[in-house]
Amino acid sequence: MSVPSAAHPKSILFAGVGLMGTPMVTRLAVAGHRLTLLDTDTARVAALAERLGAAAVATPGAAGPVDLAILMLPDSDVVHAVADGPGGLLETLPPGTLIVDMGSSRPAATVALAERADAAGLRLADAPVSGGVAKAETGELTIMFGGAEEHLAEARETLGAMGTTVTHTGPVGSGHAMKALNNLLSAIGLTAAAEVLSIGAKFGLDPEVMVDVINHSTGRNQATEVKYPKHVLNRAFDSGFALRLMVKDVAIAMDLAALTGTSAPLGGAVLQAAVGAVQMLEEGADHTEVVRYVERNAGVELR
Repeated sequence: MSVPSAAHPKSILFAGVGLMGTPMVTRLAVAGHRLTLLDTDTARVAALAERLGAAAVATPGAAGPVDLAILMLPDSDVVHAVADGPGGLLETLPPGTLIVDMGSSRPAATVALAERADAAGLRLADAPVSGGVAKAETGELTIMFGGAEEHLAEARETLGAMGTTVTHTGPVGSGHAMKALNNLLSAIGLTAAAEVLSIGAKFGLDPEVMVDVINHSTGRNQATEVKYPKHVLNRAFDSGFALRLMVKDVAIAMDLAALTGTSAPLGGAVLQAAVGAVQMLEEGADHTEVVRYVERNAGVELR
């Protein structure tokens, strides 16, 4: 998908140029925004900055004044270090700057950080994404924006370079809550499909035939339509989203269940399976490899 040129290009600090951050920031560069990149992987960020014609910095304070700061970082702890640690964004950005956390953070931590940002004369919103690396590359991410309406209006054009759907979910923290709940449902679908396919395979059904039938029937979901054909049945397990990040998101959703006093036995079972898969597999395993944990318990392999 082509990238429309920004009508009002911004100077943007983009922190976190990993598997998701790289295609996202690439689209911002093509749209004409002026970029400063920050990442702990200095070799990666230097190479990407050279390719995009962007600046690269080693610390948040070295970025200088920007119109917008976007964070695409692994978790709330890293967000805290970059934003509220010594020499972080809350100390170094000019008053009034908008910070947008596009990673998957804990909602309560996001709300607390927004309060500290406000005390520092800054503004913070959360805008996590769904769609994975494939949608990040095409600019078709789904973006869940938590924050004030005026903050969304300010950031909308920039977000539009990275996603086709931008939904205002409510106040700060609501985007991160929505992202965790979406990923919980996604994990349930992926894991439940593994269980169903394992039963069928042990009965003698062909997994590819089962997936085809399911995808023309009422049992289909995003995992059966995309992940099983592209990443599981071919044994590639290469979706680009780490298993440890799925565990983090499901755990956040289960924390929300506890906070709201909501019974969530399916979520608990999926979290148990995902943690078991992390313990069974090598570090860096793809989230689709939770299927291998289900297979091992069932005594079958889906091919």
